[in-house]
Amino acid sequence: MRVLVTGGAGFIGSHVVEALRAGGHEPVVFDARAARGAGGGDVRDRDAVSAALSGVDAVCHQAAMVGLGKGVADAAEYVSHNDLGTAVLLAAMAGAGVRRLVLAGSMVVYGEGRYSCARHGGVRPGPRSAADLAAGRFEPRCPSCDADLLPGLVGEDAPADPRNVYATTKLAQEHLAAAWARSTDGTAVSLRYHNVYGPGMPRDTPYAGVASFFRSALARGEAPRVFEDGGQRRDFVHVRDVAAANAAALEADTAGGALTAYNVGSGEPHTVGEMARALADAYGGPEPVVTGEFRLGDVRHITADSSRLRTELGWKPGVGFLEGMREFAVARLRGE
Repeated sequence: MRVLVTGGAGFIGSHVVEALRAGGHEPVVFDARAARGAGGGDVRDRDAVSAALSGVDAVCHQAAMVGLGKGVADAAEYVSHNDLGTAVLLAAMAGAGVRRLVLAGSMVVYGEGRYSCARHGGVRPGPRSAADLAAGRFEPRCPSCDADLLPGLVGEDAPADPRNVYATTKLAQEHLAAAWARSTDGTAVSLRYHNVYGPGMPRDTPYAGVASFFRSALARGEAPRVFEDGGQRRDFVHVRDVAAANAAALEADTAGGALTAYNVGSGEPHTVGEMARALADAYGGPEPVVTGEFRLGDVRHITADSSRLRTELGWKPGVGFLEGMREFAVARLRGE
């Protein structure tokens, strides 16, 4: 297939381009960071997008404004880049007759992860309060009995509960893609990435949680600073595995007329503290320091159940946690 990759010059997008090329496809890069005439263009520019879609069979939509988006000051920019940009792309795809889309989704649409209470079963705790966090009470409590909760894996059918502006725009992208699929009988897949890391990641970016910040600190000879108590659970998935998931989704015989969501995670939950120690050990740098600091709006535990992706598309991760951290410790980051 000839595949338009929006954001194809970015961290994940560039790996998607490599994976598609290795699979015998013809990737076409469309990215605001690329030089004019070499795949450069803003996804909000209808004319530029329409021109880029000429002769294209499918689209991998990776372009997005990323980050925490926890305030409202930048809300208009997030909505413009992520939601307006997606709407412009989908409208141009409808006009061009392109009926296959793979969207870079995100686990942030879930908010907090899945929890169970010994007394009340499955529960969904609300946002943690500033008072609890300041007092070092980091674990969410049962909203019915205030008991300790057991974190579990989040499936694609879990209710959405975006907790910040960025998360809200990622959920809106899925709704737009679903509406496009229904109106065009197109095939739409949202790959809900968990914490992606790997070679080529921009330095000092919040996109992959804290992996980039820890790696940048080690490069400066400083100890990684671990917020809260380091017990936050995440699923760190290697960027090459994410790229392989995109290729699998493009090649899948997925039903048209609806959007299908797939979690993309390693299946190996680890705490942020474990990740910091593994990265510091691999780098040979200072041991991490647990600071007790916190960011209001952060979720405590969010880890994926990626069994649907494995079962339906035959995908499986190929890079283990320790192997990936050893590679990431010495990989070059963008901006270094």
